[in-house]
Amino acid sequence: MQTRPHHAGASEQTRQALIRAALELFGGKGFDGTSTREIAAKAKANIASITYHFGGKEGLRNACADFIVETIAGAAARAFPSDGRDPVNAADPDTAAEELRVALETMAIFLMSRPEMSSIVQFILREMAHPTSALDRIYTGVVEPVHRHLCRLWEAATGEPAEEETTRITVFTLIGQVLYFRIGREVVMRRMTWKAVGPRESALTASAVINNLNAMLRQHRGA
Repeated sequence: MQTRPHHAGASEQTRQALIRAALELFGGKGFDGTSTREIAAKAKANIASITYHFGGKEGLRNACADFIVETIAGAAARAFPSDGRDPVNAADPDTAAEELRVALETMAIFLMSRPEMSSIVQFILREMAHPTSALDRIYTGVVEPVHRHLCRLWEAATGEPAEEETTRITVFTLIGQVLYFRIGREVVMRRMTWKAVGPRESALTASAVINNLNAMLRQHRGA
């Protein structure tokens, strides 16, 4: 009886180690360029554990996608109000604008400061170049709901309908700024002569994004 919890804990540790190893290898070498043997070796696990936990390599890729959804959804939960309200109906323009600022700042700092985001971004970039069911999971699980919520905040802040093409494109430009600093991290560090990205560098990045948002809000609100 005493060994069951330990076994369950060890099994979950193996599962998580396989996901993290696969995420890094799939992002770095691609799905086809990565063997299950490489994944098992990196995770320090038995190769049979991939079949046991995920049913095979394809199942492991989907598990990586689910891990990404959980990770980013956790950050989104910190960025958005937790009461589930619709900002268009519940937030005045100034409150909605401030919620937009908080959301983008949280996203920028999260993306720049979390070490696992490097593997996550590489994985997503490969999926966008060659879409599979993993991208479907990421899109429906986190991309669409986060984008939709930001569009609703934009409507509440500016009065421009959330589902207008111009609004959706505008929100993509806001997200794109944040993503570039993560995707182009190495280039940014060289040009900024940063040896590392810590709290100060993350805060500077977030500040630049917020300054751009403020300028866009002033333009669209006619201020």
